[in-house]
Amino acid sequence: MSKTEDRLDRATADGGGGNGATGASVTTAPAHGLPLAAYVPMGVTSRYAKPKATVDPDRSKSWIKRAAPIVMAHKVQFFSALIFSFLGLIIQVWIPKILQNGITNALILRTQPLHNYVELIAVLGLFTGIFGYISRTNLYKVAYAIEFDLRNILYEHFTRMSFPFYDRVQSGQLISRANSDIRSVQMYLTFAPMILVQCSIALVAFAFMLSISVPLAFVAMASMPFIYIVGVKMRKSLFPVSWIIQSRLAEVATVVDENVNGVRVVRSFAAEQQQLRQLSTAADRVQWGYIKDADLRARFAPLVQNLSQVGLVLVLLVGGWMVIHEHLPVASIVSFNLYLVMMQAPFMMLGMLIMMGQRASASAGRIYEIIDEQPTIVDRPDAVDLVDSEGDVEFDGVSFAYAADSLLSKPGEEDDGRRDILRDLNLHLHPGETVALVGRTGSGKSTVARVLARFYDATGGTVRVDGHDVRDLTLTSLRANIGVVLDEPFLFSVSIRDNIAYGRPDASMEEVVAAATAAGAAGFIKRLSDGYDTVVGERGYTLSGGQRQRIAIARALLVNPPILILDDATSAIDVKVEQRIHSSLRVLMEGRTTLIIAHRLSTISLADRVVLLDNGRIVADGTHAELLASTPLYSEVLAQAASEEQAAEAAAAGSEDLGLEDDVLEPEGGAL
Repeated sequence: MSKTEDRLDRATADGGGGNGATGASVTTAPAHGLPLAAYVPMGVTSRYAKPKATVDPDRSKSWIKRAAPIVMAHKVQFFSALIFSFLGLIIQVWIPKILQNGITNALILRTQPLHNYVELIAVLGLFTGIFGYISRTNLYKVAYAIEFDLRNILYEHFTRMSFPFYDRVQSGQLISRANSDIRSVQMYLTFAPMILVQCSIALVAFAFMLSISVPLAFVAMASMPFIYIVGVKMRKSLFPVSWIIQSRLAEVATVVDENVNGVRVVRSFAAEQQQLRQLSTAADRVQWGYIKDADLRARFAPLVQNLSQVGLVLVLLVGGWMVIHEHLPVASIVSFNLYLVMMQAPFMMLGMLIMMGQRASASAGRIYEIIDEQPTIVDRPDAVDLVDSEGDVEFDGVSFAYAADSLLSKPGEEDDGRRDILRDLNLHLHPGETVALVGRTGSGKSTVARVLARFYDATGGTVRVDGHDVRDLTLTSLRANIGVVLDEPFLFSVSIRDNIAYGRPDASMEEVVAAATAAGAAGFIKRLSDGYDTVVGERGYTLSGGQRQRIAIARALLVNPPILILDDATSAIDVKVEQRIHSSLRVLMEGRTTLIIAHRLSTISLADRVVLLDNGRIVADGTHAELLASTPLYSEVLAQAASEEQAAEAAAAGSEDLGLEDDVLEPEGGAL
């Protein structure tokens, strides 16, 4: 029996869950070891139906052509909406012709009864209403479907992006592009074709006008060239302003997002007025854009909408002269005027269409700006799944430097902000070994963990797990075998049970309780009003820092990974509470490769050996006693850690006085 199987048997016997990697649904070809099916971590079953189409990746195409596949994915409802709308318009255009015949035949010549024409117009009006209902229902269904697809396409892209992307991007920018920008694009993609169909009434009406009088029809259309010229100028003027508005709306979203998430910092420094001034400045910039946009609309929209009325004046002038000189019947001039009135609405909508188009074009550019940026850390074409991991970890000459570039930097720009963090790092963690990584702040300890889990790729050297270069392993399988507990744990706004079972949603309640017990969290959870069903606030801020860390530890332990990384995971926990958690951790770390990024002496005591990191290099490797006797730098780091520990104890004492850290922990540990 392998070490992994032995560990899993013991974990299951103790009430814990199986290893996510071992329980994965994956088929491997025996001949070459390549996966035949996608790696799926244990307990995670996707019920997500992907959009039928996505944005065309060809950047040389216009933004509309790039979005066309998404619209065409709903072509049945989309074209049915346009067809029924067009049929309704045909009926509307036919009514003035019927009215003309009714006036001539029923009122002037009196050759037919008037009620025939009244009944016919009433029936046509009924069909117009039915067609309008079908058209608008289908159109709104398509509109919401396109919005749904765009949001999911963008969010799915977010999930694929690498960590360096999020280091550079403001969350407010992403939120803005996933909300207001998508809405602008969705409205234009669905309603612009409908408006164009509505505008087609002008062509049909013009055909009827030609059938009545060719000269008068051309007189009515005399203002068309001027409308076109004004429309083009309006479009060119509105586009840059639309881009500015969307960009500045994103700035406001960023300020609001940072103030909500950083409200504790803002209030602790009494900086509310400062933040209000910052928001006011951002809002003023948006206001300037909107005012400029309104000014341009006020200049151009009346021209676009009212130039068509010049044709009405000309028709009344020329048509009246023709009626007076008996070149045109009176009924014809009545229907002619009705056609001209019908043409007013399309020209009014034409101005709105131009404005919507420029806003949508700017928004689409901002969305494509994100979608066109590809993740930098991806699976290689021949990547294999990591299964039955033994937990052997090796860093071979690893170097790493963070690149401080900006989002979507212009081509040709060079990044001079590279910061070397790791330099020729050589470290071997044997299966089942616990290693403490110690060093001053900024020495690169957390970076070691990030490179191992391939949150970032090493810029030099090789990181291996079970002899495999991590770049040759699929990201999903690699990370499913590595449990990470960060020093600043993030909790979701769901129940405590769901937070603990995040990596294994199908875990039983007994397994969740066992993980919480092992992490020392069961005591305070039981005292909450709803126990494990208690919904934590955003980021878990309704709990103390120590409570959040214990839930994060439980979350990692429930997955039962063969490799465990504790990145200063007990820093916010009271020292006395931490000591009681350690008894459980010692049991849980048996047979599991564990990397502890430590600051406290109590945490270092969990390790089999200690590695001292300084300036990105390993300067000492041995037991605590060996390093204490041979390495002065290690003593300095420990002295600094002791000072911080005393400060932490003082803070914890204050918390106990307030009743914040008075948990009663289960002594048996309830090991997984």
